[in-house]
Amino acid sequence: MSGNILAIDQGTTSSRAIVFDEHQKIAGLGKMEFTQHFPRDGWVEHVPEEIWATALWSAKTAIKKAGIKASEIAAIGITNQRETTIVWDRQTGKAIYNAIVWQDRRTTKLCEKLKKAGHEKLVSKKTGLLLDPYFTATKLAWILDNVPGARKRAEKGELAFGTVDSYLIWRLTGGKSHATDITNACRTLLLNIKTGEWDDELLKLFRIPRAILPEVKDNADDFGMTDPEIFGVALPIYGAAGDQQAATIGQACFSPGMLKSTYGTGCFALLNTGTDMVRSKNRLLTTVAYRLNGETTYALEGAIFIAGASVQWMRDMLKIIEKSGDAGVLAAKADPTQNVYLVPAFVGLGAPWWDSAARGSLTGLTRNTGPAELARAALESVSYQTRDLIDAMRKDWKGAHDTVLRVDGGMVASDFTMQFLADMLNTPVDRPTILETTALGAAWLAGWKAGVWPDQQGFAERWALDRQFTPRMDEEERTRKLKGWRDAVRRTLSSS
Repeated sequence: MSGNILAIDQGTTSSRAIVFDEHQKIAGLGKMEFTQHFPRDGWVEHVPEEIWATALWSAKTAIKKAGIKASEIAAIGITNQRETTIVWDRQTGKAIYNAIVWQDRRTTKLCEKLKKAGHEKLVSKKTGLLLDPYFTATKLAWILDNVPGARKRAEKGELAFGTVDSYLIWRLTGGKSHATDITNACRTLLLNIKTGEWDDELLKLFRIPRAILPEVKDNADDFGMTDPEIFGVALPIYGAAGDQQAATIGQACFSPGMLKSTYGTGCFALLNTGTDMVRSKNRLLTTVAYRLNGETTYALEGAIFIAGASVQWMRDMLKIIEKSGDAGVLAAKADPTQNVYLVPAFVGLGAPWWDSAARGSLTGLTRNTGPAELARAALESVSYQTRDLIDAMRKDWKGAHDTVLRVDGGMVASDFTMQFLADMLNTPVDRPTILETTALGAAWLAGWKAGVWPDQQGFAERWALDRQFTPRMDEEERTRKLKGWRDAVRRTLSSS
């Protein structure tokens, strides 16, 4: 059997697909951006048909560029933007409303109401999460309450709900498979992460009918066969994982204490805690890293809502750079004597603050502040936010100390950003040769399940280092910069 694996990586701003060969090397890649919709302040939506169309185009393009036939693909793996919510008609496959994106904050008042009613303790105990608009359940409830007739139709079993993985699986299989994987399911506020099953008490709390839910599977599992009309041949879907868990797998972070951070639209750091389901006392998330052969591995996670999105903001709104890759070059020209801080709370602040009412701020501006200083502040904000996450992890779990950080995502191509990250964390930062670790993780799940890729140990041995960034900054300067950052955050918090 061929060792070629097709990984579909459906992200927040683009869909991409990669064909990896039997040596886990990139053979072909397709990518297409799609439209971001902002109907109101704090609302973020995608058009489901556009998600599907761009994912399909990317998949077919990757196969073509790999110079192979679809029949030479052993299996498909899927990874996706998590928490984004879609509800569709089971008969037609058409969504009844736009996809509500993970960044969306429209359910802030509902979350506050549930908190005031004293429900967060129960939710956190069962899901490892917090009551925040970031997660799926309140988005789903909003659709059922605001689309005419949706709730009654859902209760009758006429509608299907899914995160993006589930939606793509449905479309790829021609509606024959309504399934999700454990890592996407655990981000909905509806799954008990100890039992690994949908929880009746949580369903009742959020008023979600069970009939609308997909089946929960392992990450390497049989998710169904694609409709032969799509690729000209039926292909097995053998892997699925939320993007951050897929990146953890792609970085071969299989041992407790291993840490990865992905710098894409947002930034997400996951610390493998093994079978230890660590309950955070510092407002981090307890989540499922992956489940293989029925055995669950857990992680501590810190979520930053805005990372690469701040670079897109400079490109698209401020227009001070032409392309994202220019940000590092511009930042390197900044006046080192200026202390400009960008707190990118464009859609609120994530961990460890969880302030959905906060909005972005720029502090330390002078008459000499220009585009270079703004670019540096945007890139540096990612490192400051990561430091906040790592500090919280170290307080929560002893296994987080003295770890090396493995990084991936579009922003890590910037040497400027990675060096500043190592300086702020005061720990080594490892950048791998393959930066497409999210897609690689999904591919490994499918390839391993298909029996054409190596097991965990064999896969980990193939992980290759591109460059290690080591701290250069002295402690006095680091402390001064962090003090300035924390003062900027204090000024930004809605409760300050």
